[in-house]
Amino acid sequence: MNIYTDTRPKKRSLTLKGHRTSVTLEDDFWRAFRSIASDKAVAVNTLAAEIDSERGTESGLATAIRLYVLRHFQAIARETAQVHSHAQAS
Repeated sequence: MNIYTDTRPKKRSLTLKGHRTSVTLEDDFWRAFRSIASDKAVAVNTLAAEIDSERGTESGLATAIRLYVLRHFQAIARETAQVHSHAQAS
């Protein structure tokens, strides 16, 4: 199975502070973003609005969401590595 098939980004509609907008994201990033929002018990639009308000003007919203997803899972990986490291040291 090729994990790189059908990886073209798709437009996704969002409402940020009452205004409709769209972001273009790959399915994997969109699914991960929705999963993070669900884990945090917030709506996708709410999480997107938080990211939008913190991103500044240097990057677009889609890029900011991708980086948010990446950093979220990097933090989990670091925490997991620390737990395993402490467990082995005991």
